[in-house]
Amino acid sequence: MAGAEGSVRGSALQHFPITLPVGDLSNLHLKEEKIKPDANGAVVKTSANAEKTDEEEKEDRAAQSLLNKLIRSNLVDNTNQVEVLQRDPNSPLYSVKSFEELRLPQNLIAQSQSGTGKTAAFVLAMLSQVEPANKYPQCLCLSPTYELALQTGKVIEQMGKFYPALKLAYAVRGNKLERGQKLSEQIVIGTPGTVLDWCSKLKFIDPKKIKVFVLDEADVMIATQGHQDQSIRIQRMLPRNCQMLLFSATFEDSVWKFAQKVVPDPNVIKLKREEETLDTIKQYYVLCSSRDEKFQALCNLYGAITIAQAMIFCHTRKTASWLAAELSKEGHQVALLSGEMMVEQRAAVIERFREGKEKVLVTTNVCARGIDVEQVSVVINFDLPVDKDGNPDNETYLHRIGRTGRFGKRGLAVNMVDSKHSMNILNRIQEHFNKKIERLDTDDLDEIEKIAN
Repeated sequence: MAGAEGSVRGSALQHFPITLPVGDLSNLHLKEEKIKPDANGAVVKTSANAEKTDEEEKEDRAAQSLLNKLIRSNLVDNTNQVEVLQRDPNSPLYSVKSFEELRLPQNLIAQSQSGTGKTAAFVLAMLSQVEPANKYPQCLCLSPTYELALQTGKVIEQMGKFYPALKLAYAVRGNKLERGQKLSEQIVIGTPGTVLDWCSKLKFIDPKKIKVFVLDEADVMIATQGHQDQSIRIQRMLPRNCQMLLFSATFEDSVWKFAQKVVPDPNVIKLKREEETLDTIKQYYVLCSSRDEKFQALCNLYGAITIAQAMIFCHTRKTASWLAAELSKEGHQVALLSGEMMVEQRAAVIERFREGKEKVLVTTNVCARGIDVEQVSVVINFDLPVDKDGNPDNETYLHRIGRTGRFGKRGLAVNMVDSKHSMNILNRIQEHFNKKIERLDTDDLDEIEKIAN
């Protein structure tokens, strides 16, 4: 996926016939087939196609009518391919609240928890404004990491499958073009440094022709050295009538100041602090006295409950390497991911994990933000996230646990606490999000089994 240049540039979107549920945006879905009768001619009602109440049917018709008005006709073969799978009026990106704002040429600053359809929201905005007949970049999306850029690109490919003339280019490190070349792809997604080079130094992109500018994971952008200034420089090259969309899982003061610099005169959708963590994620902590006790607690978890796939976060590469080796000795299929790996290596590891070839991913913070693997049911903070000064890194905590509980599914987050200092960190995280994290005794198998129910 990430090696040759041709593998990340100019892919025709019609080659990706995969449907995508679109989270709390009322879960837009492209239907593949109707319910079919069984061998005896009977239609079997399941939870997925059970009859709805009159009120639910009315709400669905209203939401579907809205979607059909907003979605350009050439994004689907016909309106029967649009289905409302899930409504959540409490979501910050609920359809009636955000679809109109995303579709219109106005600016938006939006906060959304992980796994609520944010990516699909801005992809729909781009697809609704791009003109496939025009062979030059019209939509620009900035992602903080190589991995997230590729993941967002897959969503564009899936949602744009009925746009055969639409193409996508990846402005990421290692994807080199001939000097003086002009891009014909209508959508460009990439990291700030490379996008800035392509717009200014190399002139691959004419920024004055960009109609939609998306800045994803703004809180990650300002935490990464150089990304904040690069993003602002790119924004200043764009025309005044360009639609600016900025998304972030958290909105500390620094993120808000950055957002206001990038997005003029915005509509704003923000969450209350206690709404930032999803209710679908159960959070627990385990008291331990050493690294070995933390490992034993982890083994007890695996011995008591069924875990589809898990992500385990460590503070250092050394700890991550040790833990991956110990888990492998116990017979687990383990992948290791850390920041010193080449971007191509990291992409390959994530792809194998996404395909289910490994069931456990041990990683440092490089994978904390934005990576979506649907089958992840458990997140383990083997080490609690702290910043360079040893204080709680609340944003990273939120992004870490957000790797599970996505799109309405239930998830489990377990925090390992091995000292008074880490207990203090956990308490401050609880206070920050106004959420109580329950204690879990991993020596009590009955108690562990209860949390899986």
